[in-house]
Amino acid sequence: MKIYHYPSKAAEKRVVSIVNRGRFFKKKDYQRVSGILEDVRRNGDTAVIKYANRFDSPKLKIASLKVTPKEMDAASKKVDRAFVRALNRAASQIAAFHRQQLRKSWFSAERQGTVIGQLIHPVDAVGVYVPGAKGGETPLVSTVLMTAIPAKIAGVQKIVMVTPSTKAGGINPYLSVAAKKVGIQEIYKVGSAWAIAALAYGTKTIPRVDVIAGPGNIYVTLAKKMVSGTVGIDMIAGPSEILVIADDTAIPEYAAADLLSQAEHDDLSSAILVTNSKKTAQAVAGELQRQLVVLARKEIAQEALARFGAILVVEDLDAAVELTNRIAPEHLELQINDPFEYIGRIRNAGAVFLGHYTPEPVGDYIAGPSHVLPTAGTARFSSALSVDHFIKKTSIIQYSPGAFRREAKDIIRLAEIEGLDAHARSIKVRL
Repeated sequence: MKIYHYPSKAAEKRVVSIVNRGRFFKKKDYQRVSGILEDVRRNGDTAVIKYANRFDSPKLKIASLKVTPKEMDAASKKVDRAFVRALNRAASQIAAFHRQQLRKSWFSAERQGTVIGQLIHPVDAVGVYVPGAKGGETPLVSTVLMTAIPAKIAGVQKIVMVTPSTKAGGINPYLSVAAKKVGIQEIYKVGSAWAIAALAYGTKTIPRVDVIAGPGNIYVTLAKKMVSGTVGIDMIAGPSEILVIADDTAIPEYAAADLLSQAEHDDLSSAILVTNSKKTAQAVAGELQRQLVVLARKEIAQEALARFGAILVVEDLDAAVELTNRIAPEHLELQINDPFEYIGRIRNAGAVFLGHYTPEPVGDYIAGPSHVLPTAGTARFSSALSVDHFIKKTSIIQYSPGAFRREAKDIIRLAEIEGLDAHARSIKVRL
């Protein structure tokens, strides 16, 4: 991976290309996804099964889209004890973290004669999208936990899951066991844009939901964007990314391994090292080359590093923090001597990992916070998936006659300024 000195023209060009990657959808993608959404909206299960047969499994029928209790029971006998132990630990720690985010309804009567407040309610139904990596051979179990558990903690009563089927017309048993663990009641063997459409509009087989959460490929992401407003969504997530701030105390082997942990996702992934140490920069560059050779997904990682990777040497850690806030990475690691000295100055990042023994994958799987995070610079204004994505806040207002009269003239004047005569009359008739 090339080393740049920042600031410089070459470094600036590289940063801009990374920040802007994957941010825009092509017109043909919009047209294709729009056609799928409309097809499912109009034709329901018939359209869903058509796409499922074409892209996932020719064996699927409408009657077999839903995972049966028998399939669920069979799945539990196909997983190992080590997996169940890891699943239990992860689920427990993710639930404990998200319980801290719970909100309560509140009321205030501080102003004489008035009661104002807010009611907190969970949405009625949530759809969890779980990508089907490699035809179900590599189940993304962590996504099941990281999306469904916050919804469950929020109090959502109905949680359904969609995931592409295997070629044989089933789903990976590890996904079934994970879904049962977190309280998902229904699983459907559908993926991509047609799964999002089914959740947004509802079909005879697949229920309509209120919020859709979970990552996916470009068609899933674009479909979520296009149905947003019909249903709530968690976020518009782009390719994965990591930024590591490292000083001369960083261990190059660790930093390189962490950069590669994100580069292996796909060739649009971004991996950036920002350091104030030329020695660290050179050592990490060497480690990247050494470790790439042994990776199972080395071609993908190598392509990602070539297209959207960079090692940026800055003057000092203050400059590193300033650059990081500009990039607003999904994952930020502080592999520096005293990360707590700088944590208060990090404004824009999806999740921050502190110290040499907190690699990004601990957040992906088991630490507690959801790994569904803002990407492509959207950490400037959005947050990690949380309980808040699955609740509604309803405002409550009550005025006594005295409180109403006390504020009536001010309401009338503001309405008159806006030219809304009926608003003003609504007040005047009560005086």
